[in-house]
Amino acid sequence: MNRQQFLQRFQLHHRQPLQRPVLKRLRPAAVLIPLLEQHGQLHVVLTQRSAQLRNHAGQISFPGGRQDPHDQDLLATALRESHEEIGLHPDDVTIVGQLQDYPVISNFLIRPYVGLITPQRPFVPEQREVAEIFTVPLQDVLHQHQHYVYRLQRFIYDQVYFIPYQQRNIWGATAGMLRELADHIYPERKLFYRPLND
Repeated sequence: MNRQQFLQRFQLHHRQPLQRPVLKRLRPAAVLIPLLEQHGQLHVVLTQRSAQLRNHAGQISFPGGRQDPHDQDLLATALRESHEEIGLHPDDVTIVGQLQDYPVISNFLIRPYVGLITPQRPFVPEQREVAEIFTVPLQDVLHQHQHYVYRLQRFIYDQVYFIPYQQRNIWGATAGMLRELADHIYPERKLFYRPLND
């Protein structure tokens, strides 16, 4: 999927609000879903979090974090954190939209912004937070047929998504956001997934 195809499908469908309960104690945070075009195909930029972090250590995630008092809004949070974590300058990001706010068990309510990026310099991981920066072809993670779901009753979810890619396993909030993006781009495939437990 190239940039033009993505934009056509992203803007084609009206975003349906999710009926997801929100707890008042959740703190605001934001992430950027950075989409990078390479060789005519979009790739999503992901990070592997440092094993030393207190929350979500070692997990695969998007660049982002909690809102600071001096951030003008949550978009400013996503852009600032992306600059700090992977060295992506805000001027190299074109925001095309946002997904639903996503609550996580570490008591944050995360707002995901979708951005097309044209980095003018190589990515640089922030060593205390980011163990690795890597890309995955967007088309590979948007195939609902390849999404696994584990059903449970915990927090405010009834299911958790897992998206395997090569030797990696994308799961939790990151997989949930990619699943929402996939359902928005390909609403005709919203019911497809592979059960992990029956």
